[in-house]
Amino acid sequence: MANLHRGDMTTHPDVSEMRERYARMLGGRDVALVDGPVFLLGLYCAASPWIVHYTTSQPALVAHNLIMGIAIGLLALGFTRAPERMYGLSYAMCALGIWMIIAPWIVGTSPDRGVIINNIVIGALALALGLVCAGTAARSTSRP
Repeated sequence: MANLHRGDMTTHPDVSEMRERYARMLGGRDVALVDGPVFLLGLYCAASPWIVHYTTSQPALVAHNLIMGIAIGLLALGFTRAPERMYGLSYAMCALGIWMIIAPWIVGTSPDRGVIINNIVIGALALALGLVCAGTAARSTSRP
């Protein structure tokens, strides 16, 4: 097989364009480290009424957690698909987390301890992941 290496890449005539294209392709992927856990959190949030067994006692929270889980999952897919466009929605994860914490008392009717703990854990994780995502996005944005 022929030796195709003919020297250092710094002498290539298109090295600046190749570096720029490489940086553009990888730009925005800093948020990718949290998109998997965010998707799993959304999946759990959507399935939590059936996991914790409060489908009959809290029908309003069943629909609420299902919709919120789908929303969190869609945010995760957005972080995966177009992270550079989703930076602005990093704080939406924080807002969803805070809402999940207070939702049992607003949406539910006299929720029991298991429902409250379930939503507080989901909300705290969403808030923490949203803050990590927002912090990562703030660090990786280019400054003039």
